[in-house]
Amino acid sequence: MKNKNEVAVEKFLEGYNCAQAVFYSFSDDLQFDKNSALKIACGFGAGMGRKEEVCGAVTGGIIVIGAKYGRGENEDKTATELTYTKTRELMNRFAERHGTFICRKLLNDCELTTEEGQRYFKDNDLLNKTCKHCVDSVIDILEHIL
Repeated sequence: MKNKNEVAVEKFLEGYNCAQAVFYSFSDDLQFDKNSALKIACGFGAGMGRKEEVCGAVTGGIIVIGAKYGRGENEDKTATELTYTKTRELMNRFAERHGTFICRKLLNDCELTTEEGQRYFKDNDLLNKTCKHCVDSVIDILEHIL
């Protein structure tokens, strides 16, 4: 049986985005439908729709945290506070490892919304050199903080 890191990286290398790969890898533990997990996380990849804001792997991790600890209907605000605490912990630990949690900075200011930027991303193999490691890091961090 594959561990979560293997599942996430495999899904990522199949062409799903970083957020999808992270959320998908925890879907069984969260008793969440895998196809729904892929759909929900889809817009968060590449720093949210290629806007290169917060790293998609990190936002996928935040979705996991929310699915596990988030405040639902008729629940008190302690769930919100716990979710926020876990979210900050994920973001802080990720930034400690990678220097930032901002996608644009992780990708050396590569502009993913342009053809030139996408070509730079491919030519410099940033998928394997950067993004794959970000997915892997988020899984490791989540397994320690969940």
